[in-house]
Formats: sequence, structure tokens, C-alpha cells
Amino acid sequence: MTTQKGAAKKSATKTTAKKPPAKAGGKADAVDIRPLAAGDEKALLAFARSLPPHDLLFLPRDISEPKVLKAWIRESEGGGMMSLVAARGAEIVGCGAIASDPLSWSPHVGELRVLIGPGARGHGVGRRLTQRLFARALEAGLQRIVAQMTVDQTAAISVFEGLGFRAEALLRGQVRDRAGKRHDIVILGHEVADVLARLEAFGVVDATSR
Repeated sequence: MTTQKGAAKKSATKTTAKKPPAKAGGKADAVDIRPLAAGDEKALLAFARSLPPHDLLFLPRDISEPKVLKAWIRESEGGGMMSLVAARGAEIVGCGAIASDPLSWSPHVGELRVLIGPGARGHGVGRRLTQRLFARALEAGLQRIVAQMTVDQTAAISVFEGLGFRAEALLRGQVRDRAGKRHDIVILGHEVADVLARLEAFGVVDATSR
């Protein structure tokens, strides 16, 4: 009798045992990559302000400032910049853009800017976002992409080098953080078609259909 009760107790324990909660967000398949819209302003500002200030240094302007963010959204909606966000529900976990100047001597060149929140890193979100941006660049007729970042952003540099980017210039003391400290910027470059070919070789294809 005691044996039967013990077995029943073990069975009940197995039945009622709770499964550990699923790990929160970050996986690429749970994130929607879509164009930046005016309605994203509040969520995008919250995202920008959640990042370490150092992560923003490679950008020409501080997007954690509302007026800068508003100007970016206006430019994107007006077609002056190709901008995408990575959203998980109402939360933005990443954003990216390709900026180009069709009236300059380099209308075939675009500058790639990608930001991924710490909680979404390492899950393929940045790869998907970059893939979409390169597809947009190709559709727009851009032939060359450059990217810049501080020299201590080694993880980001490694990702870009893995796609075939190569360091082409070092600008010493190019940016200054909020504490007044100056940082060096490295500029990397690559051909658009070559990067897309490399992404496809990694099994990341059909960029425009996802």
C-alpha cells in the first residue's frame, strides 16, 4: 500500500511539475523586420535611450535626442534614407539604415548603420536586418557600402569582416563622447553584390520576401 502511494505521489509530481518559462525574446524568427514609420518614434526613442551611449558614437548624430530622431523619420519617409526596424511586438530591438547622397560625386555609395539591442544580439537579428538593407541597396542601384564604428567595437567589426568588409581607413580622435573623451573610428568597405553573394552562401536567401 505504501509503495502504491509513493508511486502515485511521484506520478502526480511529474504531472504537475511546471516547465521552466521560455527565454524572453531575441530570436530572429520572433522579430519582424519592416520599414521605419512615424508611429515608431516613441518605441525607437526608448530603444535608443536603452543603449550604452558608446554604442551610438559611430552615428553622425545622437538618435537618443528627440529632435534628431524626428529628423531621421522625416528623411526616411521622404525617401532620403532607407531605414528599417527590427520589432518584437510593440518593442523595437534593432534598427538600421543606408544613407546615400545622389547629388554627390559618390551616388553609387551608401553608408550602412545598424544598431542591435543587447538582448537581441547573437540570435541572427542583426544578420537579417543587414540582409534586408543590402537587398534595398541593390534595388536602389548602389554598388558600394561603407560602415564605420569605434575601434573598440570588436564584435561588430568581426561581424562585418565575416561578410567580407575590410578596414580601409582609421580616423583618429574622430568622435567625442559625452564626457569629452575622443575615440578613433575605423571605416570598412565592401561591394554590395559581393556581400549579398556571401550572405546567400551562408544560407540566408530571399531577403526581400521575409
